[in-house]
Amino acid sequence: MNTTPEHLSDRGENLRSIRGIAQRALARAAGAPLVPGNAVRLLLDAEQNYAAWHTAIAAAQHTIYFENYIFRPDAVGKRFRDALVSRAEAGVKVRVLLDWIGSLRTTRKFWEPLLKLGGQVRYHNPPRLDSPLSWLSRDHRKTLAVDGTLGFVSGICVSSTWLGDASRRIEPWRDTGVEIRGPAVADLIPAFAQVWAENGEPISKDELTSFTPAAPAGEIPVRVIASAPNLAGIYRLDLLIASMAERRLWLTDAYFAALPAYVQALRAAANDGVDVRLLVPGGSDLPWLRPLTTAGYRPLLEAGVRVFEWNGSMLHAKTAVADGRWARVGSTNLNVASWISNYELDVAIEDPGFANEMETAYERDLTHSTEVVLKKRRPRRLPSLGESRSRPGGGSLARATAGAIRLGRTVGAAITNHRVLGTAEAFPLFWIAIVLLALAALAVFLPHVVAWAAASFFTLLSLMLLLRSWRLHRAGRKFN
Repeated sequence: MNTTPEHLSDRGENLRSIRGIAQRALARAAGAPLVPGNAVRLLLDAEQNYAAWHTAIAAAQHTIYFENYIFRPDAVGKRFRDALVSRAEAGVKVRVLLDWIGSLRTTRKFWEPLLKLGGQVRYHNPPRLDSPLSWLSRDHRKTLAVDGTLGFVSGICVSSTWLGDASRRIEPWRDTGVEIRGPAVADLIPAFAQVWAENGEPISKDELTSFTPAAPAGEIPVRVIASAPNLAGIYRLDLLIASMAERRLWLTDAYFAALPAYVQALRAAANDGVDVRLLVPGGSDLPWLRPLTTAGYRPLLEAGVRVFEWNGSMLHAKTAVADGRWARVGSTNLNVASWISNYELDVAIEDPGFANEMETAYERDLTHSTEVVLKKRRPRRLPSLGESRSRPGGGSLARATAGAIRLGRTVGAAITNHRVLGTAEAFPLFWIAIVLLALAALAVFLPHVVAWAAASFFTLLSLMLLLRSWRLHRAGRKFN
């Protein structure tokens, strides 16, 4: 084996080159730079996070930027409102940004004490007549930035629900956040300003440039990833991390319903010998989503991914830790709404010490969880090399489906303004509008015709689905 100084030098240069390529890939995938010189503190569950938030708010001297998906007008919400009112009385500029759907219960009247003192409160994306489906995009971020030098990022909302109820033996929700001190906090400011400007007058340039750059507070590099609808920065990063993990990739997610590409990335990592684990709630506050989550277990388990279900009241954390040196904490769930549709905010932390803390917390969480295992089944007969898996006419069906999807995307884009429409789409939009108007007129003047047509269509569709279900059932019995 060659161990000459020249050989060792070449190998060291190759390693540096590989690290450089990896850093560029991470930065480009996330759309965010890696900022050195920070101190990061791991905060577990609402009790630790709320206490740190209150301490930071009480010490604020210049600005408080508070952004959250859910802000309830309960005891927890009132305490935070009163803390913000107290700082506004002291002359601190307070801005609160909430999601309209998530914070629907918290009215303007609730905020009157703050508004009277010059504090500002905005709600993201209330319903609009000119864009009836825009409600699908939400501000799902949970961040707090104080004076541009202290920041918090988490999956935790402002509600007594997160604290549980000891009198009713309801455990606190399991969630995770971080406190950040140092230069990376500066990246929270433009992220907040972006969504603030989406919902009214933007923050003045003078205010945004008035922040004194935070001095280095530690040695931890932090990447602040502020996702916006259709940018998919976190999705690209999650795919990249799944592809780059060498030994371990441990994931926690509250509402897992991953896209096929990400599922395949996890399967490929597990097949390659990576210890891939997924921790999800055993019971969810969104019961309709649970079947989607559990339906995705089998392909993961078959590839060797280990799946665990939390035994407590609710697991709401959104975290990842890879190879004992990289971690992610924030608001993004592993599903299409978070990856593609919402405003989300996460931090990626590249530090072995912090990653070790995350792994220790993860192992502790697994002691409060139940592992999901596959039930053994008889092997199915696979088609031979010469047998076709598809039915005749499959190509025509695929083309028709693709055309329908393209048409649906065009209409969806026109309604929601989620992507720029080109001039080539003007003609199909015109005829779609004409057809919809004709159907509306038919419904008004000949409602019985529309009713019979709809009944016939849904009857035919239900018969087709029943037939399909029966065939699948017979096929299952044949192979089992």
